[in-house]
Amino acid sequence: MKLASAFLAAGILLGAVQARAVELSIVSGDTGNGIKVLREILDRYEKKSGNKVDIVVIPPSTTDQFGQYRLWLAAGSSDIDVYQTDVIWAPQLASQLVDLTEATRDVVGEHFPSIIQSQTVNGRLVALPIFTDAPALYYRKDLLDKYGAKVPTTWKELADTAKLVMNKERAAGNKDIWGFVFQGNAYEGLTCNALEWLMSNGGGRIIEPDGEISIDNPKAAAALDMVKGWIGTIAPPGVLAYQEEETRGVWQTGNAVFMRNWPYAYALGNSENSPIKGKFDVAPLPAGEGGRPVATLGGWNLAVSRYSKHPDEAIELVKFIASREMQKYRTLRTSNLPTIPALYDDPDIARQQPIVPRWKKIFLNAQPRPSATARIKYNEASSQFWTAVHDTISGQGAAADNLADLDARLTRLKGKGW
Repeated sequence: MKLASAFLAAGILLGAVQARAVELSIVSGDTGNGIKVLREILDRYEKKSGNKVDIVVIPPSTTDQFGQYRLWLAAGSSDIDVYQTDVIWAPQLASQLVDLTEATRDVVGEHFPSIIQSQTVNGRLVALPIFTDAPALYYRKDLLDKYGAKVPTTWKELADTAKLVMNKERAAGNKDIWGFVFQGNAYEGLTCNALEWLMSNGGGRIIEPDGEISIDNPKAAAALDMVKGWIGTIAPPGVLAYQEEETRGVWQTGNAVFMRNWPYAYALGNSENSPIKGKFDVAPLPAGEGGRPVATLGGWNLAVSRYSKHPDEAIELVKFIASREMQKYRTLRTSNLPTIPALYDDPDIARQQPIVPRWKKIFLNAQPRPSATARIKYNEASSQFWTAVHDTISGQGAAADNLADLDARLTRLKGKGW
């Protein structure tokens, strides 16, 4: 009887554990090997918690992601428990996300305060950061050394050096090489690139912190004319359709001298089978003449849907992925920048991903997009901006005319205020 009772008790206990286990879903459209690494992290979570987590994979374009997120949330869908969110989306999605303030009170102090603040809307923490971002200028140090060229510190130096090395390499038989690749497609990534071109040349922030629309100015127009001059000369015509992965594809096959991209491309470029392993390095993005380098602030966070059927478990999942241990794991595997300051002094990270400690200062000085100012109107403002930029650099209208039209459209969008 005692043995039977023991089996019965064990069965009841097992049933209780199984009853508590839940199935969660997380949506992500990460680049590079981000989805693979997320799966590895989730496997650890599943082993620890007993819960199951499915990844809903969507396209890596942040523009496409945001549109899909809005559809799911507007429908009150419970299909997604956890959303991986861009740093700029908090004000636009806040009303449909769970307030994490109380649940994360024990861990928020580990993160950069500025990032926590960026995800706080009207006193509600709506997302917990998992990695931050600031772009780099990737350069082929072997090719620069080969031709006695220096790492450029201005956009003019970049164009001149890119042309020099590209022409010499082509003359030597490397017909497929280009001087510079970046994200030129008409999407949020172009807003990031173009903000760097404008601000580093004194052309303003598109929308200033006080709400003033500043895009219609000669320096902004000159910056876009500069970029238009790159297309077909140092940059392939196809760059007008490139997002992050298309850019990396050209770079990592050895067909570019310079690349603008985020830190994730560093680990992939140095992976075992990469043709450029050990042949490249990174530097801050160039400045305009008489200006200073500007890097657009990026970064990704995790938010819990208001419509999740398992909010408590979803919050615990978010905290697990955002933890110091998992951020270190992600950084070692992807070279993503952690949001926990202590990890920038971690010896394992410094040894395996040297871009990370070197990039702390760049990240701390990175410039945010005007999402905090434009708030719920930001996505439309950004769309108007990247459209005008893409039109200009693809030869559809003069820069000055396109920016004047953009100014008028943004003024209408602003109305009585952002």
